Amino acid sequence: MNAEFKHTLKRIRWQGRRAVVMLRRGPRALWNAPAVLGNAIPKSGSHLIIQVLQGLTSIGPFVDGGFPPVNRTEDNRKLPDSAVLRNIRRMRSGDIGYGYVGCYQPFIDALTAPGRATIFVYRDPRDAVVSSVFYATDMNPKHAMHRYYNENLTSLEERINVAIRGLDDPDLPYSSVRQRFEKYLGWLEQPDVLCLRFEDLQTNREAAFNRILDYLGERGWRNQPPREVSLRALHAAIQPKKSGTYRKGKPGGWREHFTEANKALFKEVAGDLLIRLGYEKDTNW
Repeated sequence: MNAEFKHTLKRIRWQGRRAVVMLRRGPRALWNAPAVLGNAIPKSGSHLIIQVLQGLTSIGPFVDGGFPPVNRTEDNRKLPDSAVLRNIRRMRSGDIGYGYVGCYQPFIDALTAPGRATIFVYRDPRDAVVSSVFYATDMNPKHAMHRYYNENLTSLEERINVAIRGLDDPDLPYSSVRQRFEKYLGWLEQPDVLCLRFEDLQTNREAAFNRILDYLGERGWRNQPPREVSLRALHAAIQPKKSGTYRKGKPGGWREHFTEANKALFKEVAGDLLIRLGYEKDTNW
């Protein structure tokens, strides 16, 4: 099945789901619900937040679009900013989607407009580095770094070092961990965006879910079910084994894999990144 035909089928299913929600919940409820985007830094919880948001479909006027990330094609190719913006603007009231969208214009205006709800998930960059290495090395043979990690490097320490400092190779460009994170950090300063730590979604779920439900109420979702009903639905929606990128996702797991050399390089390359994100108070870790 080619990508274009696959996308057409998904659009038909999406329209059918919208019709069902409109009949079940009423047109007004659907029209007044915000379009919700789960936005994340890569390897920082995108598949977890989309599962949580999919849980909204059982308790409110929300529609799982079923589309790939707003910044990717059906065959997982990166889209130019103009196409990403079109995908965001195509989301209608009550639609749920996800993606990896940096904090710069025109995306800031598009994702903070009335009728929009954007939930940004970030993660300890050290854990994100480890996750990206295992994903590219063992889980996704089509990943751009898969061949390099497996054929050019012989140890996990070497792979982690590359994921930290990046590659200055015109044939295989790979940004440093600081560069990969910095284009997203502006979301932390956007008052109309809800920012959540991946770690809280893992270990402090009830508080995180309450924040999501409160935020969606502020962004237009009225007449929510009793809170205990909503919390149960969001808990039930999380099924890690259904994620194509599932490994461990354990907060602090970097400690099991970082060598002293990895730690020294991370401090050199990342600078104050961990402090800005609130994961460390200084560089003495």
